[in-house]
Amino acid sequence: MEYRKIEKLGVAPSLLGFGCMRFPIKEDGKIDEAEAERMIDHAISSGVTYIDTAYPYHSGDSEPFVGRVLKKYDRKSFYLATKLPIWNIETLEDAKRIFEEQMTRLDVDYVDFYLLHALDKGRWDKILDLGILDYCEELKKQGKIKYLGFSFHDDYPVFEEILTYRDWDFCQIQLNYIDTDVQAGIKGYELAASRNIPLVIMEPIKGGSLATLPEDIASIFKKYDESKSLSSWALRWIASLPNVKVVLSGMSTYQHVEDNLATFNHFKPLTTEESDIVNKVAETIKSRTKNGCTGCAYCMPCPFGVDIPKNFRLWNDYAMYGNEEAARKRYHAMDEKQRADQCKQCGACEKMCPQAIKIKEDLKRVAAEMPK
Repeated sequence: MEYRKIEKLGVAPSLLGFGCMRFPIKEDGKIDEAEAERMIDHAISSGVTYIDTAYPYHSGDSEPFVGRVLKKYDRKSFYLATKLPIWNIETLEDAKRIFEEQMTRLDVDYVDFYLLHALDKGRWDKILDLGILDYCEELKKQGKIKYLGFSFHDDYPVFEEILTYRDWDFCQIQLNYIDTDVQAGIKGYELAASRNIPLVIMEPIKGGSLATLPEDIASIFKKYDESKSLSSWALRWIASLPNVKVVLSGMSTYQHVEDNLATFNHFKPLTTEESDIVNKVAETIKSRTKNGCTGCAYCMPCPFGVDIPKNFRLWNDYAMYGNEEAARKRYHAMDEKQRADQCKQCGACEKMCPQAIKIKEDLKRVAAEMPK
């Protein structure tokens, strides 16, 4: 396993981090705990030491499940990351209550990497107004959290405001070879590097979108190296950046774990020629996609039942693949209430979107452009 030294913190976590937000699920929607535990065990036995969860993942089931699985391991053998859900907090007492609840759920005495979750301008202002930073500093003094950071979903100017406010121990941003100009982007990466703030990366495979590509695009990679998965190209691209210390992957199958381990157990940064290939693929994909929805579902639930991420996924797939028959079948297989043409243009979704997508306008386009 590749490990990256974080000189600032004096630790060296595994470059591959296990994101605990996309575990396999059973028919009832609950975590398939036996299979998920098998995946975590395989990752840890292969050298993964960074385990990332959060309060809302799997409808609140991720933290307690992860806590139970990790109980069999020496507490000092792994780094545990979780996050404070700012949208659930209206008072400082809320923050204190939720943190204590997280400690109980995880059944630990301390959290290694603690993040203020999914910050945007509104949530950042709330943090300052409520004095949450002072509370987190007190938690550090008490040894209940080791390192304080934040994860981010807003535009670059907001990122700059937050990042430069204090000397953060680390921060977590969304970055992949498609979204270099989205949210913090490469510009944010460079700002963090200049301030010696180590980065944890989320969405390196863009919610799985970069793991399956149209054949004509995938062939660009395959012609160079038939043996490498599409995911490995995305992971190697982001991990080739030196200030990236952990790359999170929300693995949902045992095969995902094995493929990611193959990439990081013998990690090799991209060569100049390989970087050129990735750039060519990125340009081709960008020329086809309709919008940058990652399927994070922060926009859900829609008050009127529209399945916003699914509509956008089908729309983007249709634009990329051009398979009219498949697109028609998948779109009309949805419950009628979930389809884009049922949008009432209320705008509630747009306030929650980390990508700042113009959801109302795009849903109109979905309804007009999907095959009838």
